Amino acid sequence: MNNHAPVSSVTVTRAGEHLLALSGVVTPDNVADLRAAGEQLIAAEGQDLTVDLSAVECAHSVVLSLLLCWQRLAASRNLTLTFSGVSERLHSLAALSGLVDHLPGFAAHHVG
Repeated sequence: MNNHAPVSSVTVTRAGEHLLALSGVVTPDNVADLRAAGEQLIAAEGQDLTVDLSAVECAHSVVLSLLLCWQRLAASRNLTLTFSGVSERLHSLAALSGLVDHLPGFAAHHVG
């Protein structure tokens, strides 16, 4: 019996100097592993980081939860975590949730 359903690949990777990239579909089933992977990368970097969200394929509250977890870790280490490549849908969800001001880079995303 196969216990693994086919899903889109989802990853968080180091994409450059002081840059992480989150890509794919974040779901309740994979968010715990993503959180741990991202926390390892943030801890290993030890410097302010930007997280590129341009390849995130969905806007879901679980994405916002993940980003807030990473944000708390960074803050506890006196690091700044800024998000870039925020989709219109993810920005709208953050705005509806009252989180835009808690996720650096989200407020700068929306003009107008």
